Amino acid sequence: MLRQLTLDLGTPPPSTFDNFFAGANAELVTRLRELDGALAAGPVADRTFYIWGEAGSGRTHLLQAFIHEAAPGHARFVSPQSGLAAFAFDPRVALYAVDDCDGLSAAQQIALFNLFNEVRAQPSSALVAAGNAAPIGLTVREDLRTRLGWGLVFHLAPLPDEGKAAVLKHAARERGIALADDVPAYLLTHFRRDMPSLMTLLDALDRFSLEQKRAVTLPLLRTMLASAPKEIPLGDAPKEIPLGDAPKEIPLGDAPKEVPLGDPSGAEDLRAAASPAAGSRFK
Repeated sequence: MLRQLTLDLGTPPPSTFDNFFAGANAELVTRLRELDGALAAGPVADRTFYIWGEAGSGRTHLLQAFIHEAAPGHARFVSPQSGLAAFAFDPRVALYAVDDCDGLSAAQQIALFNLFNEVRAQPSSALVAAGNAAPIGLTVREDLRTRLGWGLVFHLAPLPDEGKAAVLKHAARERGIALADDVPAYLLTHFRRDMPSLMTLLDALDRFSLEQKRAVTLPLLRTMLASAPKEIPLGDAPKEIPLGDAPKEIPLGDAPKEVPLGDPSGAEDLRAAASPAAGSRFK
């Protein structure tokens, strides 16, 4: 019997600009990549950015890459999980990346508003924020929402299937995996298609191939899925779709079993019993 697969995969490769598949987002990646050097060279016109896109579009990856490629101590990553002190402006920090603005608490929103104003007042600093909606659709304080829309706003274009396959192949090469050509296509047609779930599957497949001492092929993938279904993100669809709490028997009324032919009131009762209930409808 195959040993149960676990997801103790160690430290994944860091998020960098090199392992981000830019696709239609090439302009944004170029601007972020060059921003630190541009600030050091002199005044920069565009120093505040807001990036938005659906979950799994790569927002967090880009912000982490932005911080990763800066000089140590020169940049700071902030999110809803950060304490309020992380939102305080520090003249020694030039680059600020604020993730998941839509999830910030009321106090964090005030702190980000103040940080934004401090960055705007310091020509040698820049701020890149990200969220799940365009500034106009963000459920945050009005003054913060307005500030986030002041700078450059980029919508992360979703990756097409060929782009996702390319990301999987690149990530496999970074992990030293020889990925069979049919594996990405199978993953994209049988499982959740967002990149975090696909990357989780790839990491699981990497570990499983080491345990089994086999190459990463489609048969190995199928073996892994058969041996450890609970650990693999196959999707959120429930096994049974509840259709509501409908009673097993639907009363149609107290119609008499026999209707006298000469009694018109009985006929009215029968018609009432046969008609649909007034309040029944599909919801």
